[in-house]
Amino acid sequence: MAMKENKFDENIDGAYYVDADCIGCNLCVSNSPQNFKMKDDDSTAYVFKQPENEKEKQACENALAECPVDAIGNDG
Repeated sequence: MAMKENKFDENIDGAYYVDADCIGCNLCVSNSPQNFKMKDDDSTAYVFKQPENEKEKQACENALAECPVDAIGNDG
């Protein structure tokens, strides 16, 4: 389970975030490229834009559900 105390500084403020458990598998970026990006060194992902509509919110929820290490959190 993701913990907001361990979230990456790159995450934009808001409900969704990626924490230090991220293994950089790129699955969240594949599921929701409008909200997740990989760091420049491709080591881990982060939320660069919070969802602005129901389609984006559902994509973020799918990414959260499919994350193999539970590194995505939703505090909304």
